[in-house]
Amino acid sequence: MKLLTLTLMTAISSLHASNLYDHKLKTIDGEETSLSEHKGKVILMVNVASRCGFTRQYKGLEELYQKYKEKGLVICGFPCNQFGGQEPGSESEIKEFCSTKFGVSFPMYSKIDVNGPTRHPLYEEIIGDNGPLKGKIKWNFGKILIGKDGKPIDRFGSMTSPSSGKLIKAIEKSLEG
Repeated sequence: MKLLTLTLMTAISSLHASNLYDHKLKTIDGEETSLSEHKGKVILMVNVASRCGFTRQYKGLEELYQKYKEKGLVICGFPCNQFGGQEPGSESEIKEFCSTKFGVSFPMYSKIDVNGPTRHPLYEEIIGDNGPLKGKIKWNFGKILIGKDGKPIDRFGSMTSPSSGKLIKAIEKSLEG
């Protein structure tokens, strides 16, 4: 009986002890995954779109990734069609576009919603009503910085380019920590 009680208590507490690494994701190729493969790294999550005025940020994101990946930065692209219908393509079309047009080599995931009732649980945990960085994503190419410990650090809007001094400073500080 004690073992059953202990097992039950552990299961219940682990439900409440969820962390960002536990959320199920799919790669852009449809494979089951999670952010756990990036444990111990600084993660920059970006909701991306292929037909947006900010789409050129793919180039800067790839440059940022190449510059800092050996130091522990990973950029995670999350296609989202919630803003002006600017990501209407399939995962294979998105992958093709990103790799041929911008040479994207950072991890890309399947299309998700970042706002509203169908918001992906990963985003809900970070920006939902009980999240540490609560508030809606305002447009494509919103950025969320996650520390090596898996805790959200800061948010940056679409207007913050990948080469922004503010963003780079936050990334460098996180990589040091």
